Amino acid sequence: HRGDPPDARATAAAARRGIALEHSARQLAASDFTRFDWLVAMDRNNERDMLALARGDADRAKVVLLRRFDAAAGDDLDVPDPYYGGAQGFEDVLDMCDRACRGLLDEIARTAPR
Repeated sequence: HRGDPPDARATAAAARRGIALEHSARQLAASDFTRFDWLVAMDRNNERDMLALARGDADRAKVVLLRRFDAAAGDDLDVPDPYYGGAQGFEDVLDMCDRACRGLLDEIARTAPR
């Protein structure tokens, strides 16, 4: 989906929450392991693809599943793709991502150098 904007249903669901989705998709590059401290995967397939680009243990340590930071996730760490479902699926995914992002931000704040 490189270069594509977000799905219109995702954009509408986010807008109802005051979130503007104005980005376009891009391919992960090996150089991203140098540019970023965290590389966040939405599901295990994304995680596998990201780990395949890793150049070593330090790179692999930067890859995390987003729902790892969602206390409600249990063992289900994949964010489902709501594309083939109805509008409620996009709302559910936003709920998951909101909880997980709050947890991720807490983790970043907890582990950031002071």
